[in-house]
Amino acid sequence: MNNTPRSNRIHIGLFGRRNAGKSSLINALTNQKISLVSEVPGTTTDPVFKAMEILPLGPCVIIDTAGIDDVGELGEKRIERTYEVIPKTDVGLIVIPAGQTDLQEEELLIKEFKKRKKTYIIVINKVDEHDPIAYDHIFPEDTIRYVSAKTKEGIHDLKETIGKSLKVDDSRFHIVADLINPGDVVVLVTPIDSAAPKGRLILPQQQVVRDILDHDAVAFVTKEFQLKQTLDALKEKPALVITDSQAFEMVSEITPEDVPLTSFSILFARHKGDLEELVRGVAAINQLQDGDKILISEGCTHHRQKDDIGTVKIPKWLKEHTGKDLEYVFSSGYTFPDVEDIKLVIHCGACMLNRNEMLHRIEQAKERNLPIINYGVFISYVHGIFDRALKPIPEARVIYESMKQ
Repeated sequence: MNNTPRSNRIHIGLFGRRNAGKSSLINALTNQKISLVSEVPGTTTDPVFKAMEILPLGPCVIIDTAGIDDVGELGEKRIERTYEVIPKTDVGLIVIPAGQTDLQEEELLIKEFKKRKKTYIIVINKVDEHDPIAYDHIFPEDTIRYVSAKTKEGIHDLKETIGKSLKVDDSRFHIVADLINPGDVVVLVTPIDSAAPKGRLILPQQQVVRDILDHDAVAFVTKEFQLKQTLDALKEKPALVITDSQAFEMVSEITPEDVPLTSFSILFARHKGDLEELVRGVAAINQLQDGDKILISEGCTHHRQKDDIGTVKIPKWLKEHTGKDLEYVFSSGYTFPDVEDIKLVIHCGACMLNRNEMLHRIEQAKERNLPIINYGVFISYVHGIFDRALKPIPEARVIYESMKQ
């Protein structure tokens, strides 16, 4: 079984009208009966995410969406959810039944793809049922592929086209590798508290360990209370210490000043989003006033503990740092709310979101002139170790130095 995290998989979204054959096309692409197929319009009512392997593309997430021609009040909400999928995609397949001449909805969809600077392919489906009209005078010819989900005609060519259209971005797979060298020793500080999952490390910790091993470095994993013992046991000082953000203050006191130190959350801010923009966001913290509204947003849903970082610890630390009485709005999951009068967004490390979605959220904040930071950036800043946490990451360090001038 391939255990590539969903957030690191290629995201392929299928868009089009009801009964355009989106679900049938998914089954043809995967060579499996993955999606429910029906002649009844509107079988798919909400975006459905399916993680799978598609040869020769590798690990993917296929996103099946509701029809862009849905009707009624509920239909409008379904269309809105479909459009919300676009920022998450690496490539979109816009499915049009052969012979269809009214393309108004499809043109609006393409306009949104262009606005978001997203790759798309026009897929003319059901060529076994209808003679396809010439679409090349409407759409650029190199964006069109003709297929039959029923007979599999053109499916192999479509897969190859998807592969060629994908922009290879190695950074999605590298978290810390470019900051270390083969043979380096990296110490990972991973607290095991009431919020830690039973029997395993959390996803960011797992992925950092794998990234270190993939690049021939050595990973030592320890709890915060055993960090001094671990460092004393090493023959040489480690090349880097990476800590859970919640233990930042304690780990900073234990780790020698000449040993580079950062956090999992800061590394993920760089890996999944735009660390430079998140660094710029810290300037808003000291400008907060009584009554200002703060959005604390997380990319996943989880059982909250009594000392939950998002709803308990961050508001406590922000109160201690600013001395202000602030108002909080909390969100979690795949919806990023559009809340009025927000003065600052504090976002999680986005380990469960793909890079496209996190960049989209940051872009939404920028469009509204809304400062945004993430948990690791925030925690290191309010605990007075921001300079040190950014030191191992040159591009973020340059931004912060320029802000202080």
